[in-house]
Amino acid sequence: MIKRIFILLVCVLIFCAALTACGEKTQESAAPKITGHMQLMYADRFSADYCENGCALIHIAQDDFLLVPKDMQVPEHSDNIKVLRQPVENIYLSATAAMDLFDALGALDSVTMTSTDVDGWSLPNVKKAIEAGKMDYIGKYNAPDYEFLAGADCGAAIESTMINHSPETKEQIEMLGIPVLTEQSSYESHPMARLEWIKLYGLLVGREKEAEEYFNQKDAAFKKAAVDNKPEGERKTAAFFYLSPHGYVNIRKPGDYISRMIELAGGRYIFTADKLNIEQNALSTMNIQLEEFYKTARDADVLIYNSTIEGELKDINDLFALSPVFEDFRAVKNGNVWCTGKNMFQQTTGAADMVTDMNMIFSGKADNIDKLTYMHRVGKAP
Repeated sequence: MIKRIFILLVCVLIFCAALTACGEKTQESAAPKITGHMQLMYADRFSADYCENGCALIHIAQDDFLLVPKDMQVPEHSDNIKVLRQPVENIYLSATAAMDLFDALGALDSVTMTSTDVDGWSLPNVKKAIEAGKMDYIGKYNAPDYEFLAGADCGAAIESTMINHSPETKEQIEMLGIPVLTEQSSYESHPMARLEWIKLYGLLVGREKEAEEYFNQKDAAFKKAAVDNKPEGERKTAAFFYLSPHGYVNIRKPGDYISRMIELAGGRYIFTADKLNIEQNALSTMNIQLEEFYKTARDADVLIYNSTIEGELKDINDLFALSPVFEDFRAVKNGNVWCTGKNMFQQTTGAADMVTDMNMIFSGKADNIDKLTYMHRVGKAP
């Protein structure tokens, strides 16, 4: 009797082991086989893996997506991953920095909805598309027209990181069955990494080869413009900032792509980690008191005012209107105050030209020039 029970127990154990092995084999067969990876030179905020079945696995921050060719049946066991159909069509684009990349790909027709109205764009082709009715403004990023989205056969919503401040909006869009990609290029630490996101968008719309060729061309121009081998002691110092109506100064963090761009152009970003109590978050900017800004940037060789949020400065009096303390700055007295145009941040493809602008300022080649590609001189103090 004991022997029979022992044999029965052994059989049960063998059967259970077989079931477990079978289950593991089934799970393994269900998982897509990775055959390659997208080659990235600078970007580290996204990745893409190519699968044997023709699909692609995309990873952005905490989100994973399965990109499935249009005519292919969605693979089994894909319930726990967001599915995108390639080419992705009728895109709702709320991340303004990405629009220039779609334009560069000749893929603006893939974007049919935006959260920025026509007056908010500096990109000519985008303005034309909205005015011609080929692209619809459907409300701000945190209050889109959900009814319009529901009837638009939207293949994906591409949001900026601002959507993190409005999680209910993202949830509502996803409830409509629309995958939401939160674009992370503003968190990249290298200026060319922002441009490299064109490879991801090329993959989404089926223009990966065109994206690769475009990026390589721009990267060659960027490397030609960069002069970051200049000795630090010979570099002009620069501050990049804007003053808010609340009285604080917003600056870029050391290591941000703008501060890196300054260094690549032969300048030296004046705000270093040892001078700041850097906030521990993913943001590329931080706020400091005007007194602290004055203490560090008063003797900077160059001031660059960021016009994106509070608007452009037309002349030096506009700067003084923000605060009279600027009258005491070295860059103001030397006439080396510059202001960015709105197109500096919307034209993501212009990294090489932005570095060239900065290099002309730092090298003195712009001494007799008042307007560059992405910046204009504010002027000297009277």
